[in-house]
Amino acid sequence: MKPDSAGVPREGPAMKSNPVGIYEKALPRNMDWHRRLDTAGGLGFDFMEIAVDPDEERLGRLEWSAGERGMLRDAAARSGVPIFTIVLSAHRAWPLGSASPAVRRRGLDILRGAVDFAADTGIRVIQIAGYFVFDEKRSSGCRERFMEALHRGAEWACAAGVMLGLENMDGEDVTSLASAMEILREIDSPWFQLYPDMGNLAGNSLDVCAELRRAAGHIIGVHVKDAAPGVFRRVPYGEGTVPFRDALGTLEEQGFAGPLTLEMWNDDAPDSRERIGAARTWLLGCLSESFSLNSGIPKNSRECDRAAV
Repeated sequence: MKPDSAGVPREGPAMKSNPVGIYEKALPRNMDWHRRLDTAGGLGFDFMEIAVDPDEERLGRLEWSAGERGMLRDAAARSGVPIFTIVLSAHRAWPLGSASPAVRRRGLDILRGAVDFAADTGIRVIQIAGYFVFDEKRSSGCRERFMEALHRGAEWACAAGVMLGLENMDGEDVTSLASAMEILREIDSPWFQLYPDMGNLAGNSLDVCAELRRAAGHIIGVHVKDAAPGVFRRVPYGEGTVPFRDALGTLEEQGFAGPLTLEMWNDDAPDSRERIGAARTWLLGCLSESFSLNSGIPKNSRECDRAAV
């Protein structure tokens, strides 16, 4: 493999096939975007995901001025690390399936704002969490209200040239890719596809590979994280139940060459840089092993099934 200017390998079969990215929350919150993207690029990552949460600072990004949006484009251009995806988790606070008209209106405003923000900053995908409601008692019609909002969002995304990707979640709503595919068929738009989360599948005690096969041809990105039944976050890679080698092999069999994002929360740890660098190396090992197995090259080790970070 040929190293980049930082000495980090960036080529070879695995890297040519699948860009590898990192979630914003894997790095300290107090970094500005120039430093955050420079750090990711220096470690060999191909892209980053940005979070739009319910909290004031991150939700406020949707209100950024033209100059602030230009700053983000400039930081991405200077670092060579684009931002591929908005993780739109603000709908936890303003769910699209809410029984409250005011909450739904705010949720739709957030979705429209995310589409405009993505179009202005060159972001390709907005990830939609598969919650009809979140901290709200479910009522009849919550799925229908959620679907109505998604239809409108798909129209906005189409007009802006931005993709929407539905993510399977924990909870009671879109917990499997089978249920996500039902929604995809109802929306029936090329601008609305799926963004599976391997860890959430395992956390819901589902067969990860079987679920990925159900979504074949409709996957525009994948969250790579470990999990265990009922435990959806902060499980170190290799210590949960996600069959990474087999899952990556399933994606390769489908011809999936899209983005893979390491979804990590390092909680402002001082060694965040070292952690994400080790996680990237681990994932490249999994990809290489999966590639070799599918190519008929025997492998005697299963490094990606062991804790590496």
